[in-house]
Amino acid sequence: MNHPMGSITDVAGILVGHHDRLDPDATLGSGWACGSTVVLAPPGTVGAVDVRGGAPGSRETDLLDPSNSVRHVDAVVLTGGSAYGLAAADGVMTWLEEQGRGVAMDGGVVPIVPAAVIFDLPVGGWKCRPTAEFGYRAVQSAAVDFAVGTVGAGVGARAAVLKGGVGTASTTLVSGVTVGAVVVVNSAGNVVDPATGLPWMAHLSKEFGLVTPPAEQIAALAALDAESSPLNTTIAVVATDAALTPAACRRFAVAAQDGLAHTIRPAHTPLDGDTVFALATGAIELEPAANTPVAMVPETKPLADIGAAGADCLARAVVAAVLAAQTAAGIPTYRDVLPGAFQAH
Repeated sequence: MNHPMGSITDVAGILVGHHDRLDPDATLGSGWACGSTVVLAPPGTVGAVDVRGGAPGSRETDLLDPSNSVRHVDAVVLTGGSAYGLAAADGVMTWLEEQGRGVAMDGGVVPIVPAAVIFDLPVGGWKCRPTAEFGYRAVQSAAVDFAVGTVGAGVGARAAVLKGGVGTASTTLVSGVTVGAVVVVNSAGNVVDPATGLPWMAHLSKEFGLVTPPAEQIAALAALDAESSPLNTTIAVVATDAALTPAACRRFAVAAQDGLAHTIRPAHTPLDGDTVFALATGAIELEPAANTPVAMVPETKPLADIGAAGADCLARAVVAAVLAAQTAAGIPTYRDVLPGAFQAH
């Protein structure tokens, strides 16, 4: 799978898998559309989370507080189905147990699998929600190459008036540290500026090769009615191969959240559940910056660079998700409404 903006799996050891149900009738506005996406981490990966939305649906997020005892994460589940969809994490735990992955205890292991959900039930069908089987199949299929757009947890997602979905991006810093992101965009806010038909951040238009669409297409976008429903929440995972402490990993997640604020307006509302998980595989030790004040953590400067890269990757992944989305549940895609953005005129 070609990802022009890079992929979270460019962070060595990170794998991504999907499982979804997208019946043919779903493209016509009926039928079933629901799914789950799993980010599988290599052993020893440190995890953290930052929750900014006022109505999150999540599992095991308290465990990721740096003041708590468990340090490592085995996998992260991003899923549709609202709170019902958290059942997908059970299937991921089953698969990980079969692999002997998890916290070693007398008599067995306990896999650590945080999860977050989007509210997509009115889009995909109220009774179509991921089960433990979805999680099991998603993690079983986890690989370096994975699809984006209307797949996995993104099949029932929407981004305001347009189809949402799954997107990914990555970057490599001068230090050699790699940072990547994968996101499920199901936002109440717009990813596209209604006045221009382009992403809010002008430089992203250039990166994606977009041009200003014709005036009649911009008018058609403005004429679309957003449904009055709390169909929101954008959930994501950012990852790096840097060695981070739990506290530093938490700071990475906090900084990466800015990527949502840059590309979705509004974001972090009282009714959404915007949540960003952070993973640090620990393959690369950070070099302390020169002239760091004695009273400061030596890795402060490199950590700031990693956080900024996380926000940038997440912003690009959000736009990539909307551009890659295919029609489902009768929701128009960016390419449907604004085809002129992809060609010079």
